[in-house]
Amino acid sequence: MKPYYEQDGIVIYHGDCAEVIASVEIKADLMLTDPPYGIGSWSSTGGNSIKADEAEMANKWDVLPPKETMEALVALSKTSIVWGGNYLAGLLGAWKTPLIWDKAIRGMHFADGELAWTNFDFGSLRIFNLAAAASDSRGERKHPTQKPVQLMRWCIDVAEKGVEIETVFDPFMGSGTTLRAAKDMGKKAIGIEFEERYCEIAATRLAQGSLFALD
Repeated sequence: MKPYYEQDGIVIYHGDCAEVIASVEIKADLMLTDPPYGIGSWSSTGGNSIKADEAEMANKWDVLPPKETMEALVALSKTSIVWGGNYLAGLLGAWKTPLIWDKAIRGMHFADGELAWTNFDFGSLRIFNLAAAASDSRGERKHPTQKPVQLMRWCIDVAEKGVEIETVFDPFMGSGTTLRAAKDMGKKAIGIEFEERYCEIAATRLAQGSLFALD
């Protein structure tokens, strides 16, 4: 399969991740990803400030991945961080070292934070404090469930406490935040995304200079 984008050690594949990994050999030190949780909550009244057309599209892809797909993805890397751990534990199993993003939100319909599943056998629970109101990259969000670049950099830092990381893998790439964080930290990265328009957005983000000064 020909990459959609390939430059400076960063590679993007356009397609379903299960199909891509069946045809492309992928080896990574860290899988860092934010897959669909299968909760179908991306409505205009669900507390997410996204447009109606984005909400309709998001509900179409917000389907929990098959267990065999998640198991195959985890097997491709030395270690994994998977956001949505409270929704995906049934697919991935128990874990000892959860990661938490504390969004500094309390008493509202938004979640106070988010939880990541890991397969670390080192360290203990870690919390990243970043107010949700200050977390998005400058300008409009490019994806309904976009994570902050700062959060993904922190995840890579945490994983490097136990594993030397040269290549980061994100099979549910979205707008490319994980790859952007990896590039900023001098890592190689591989991303897979089903929606072509997000592949293009990610490629544009990756073509920019370092974002350390902006995020």
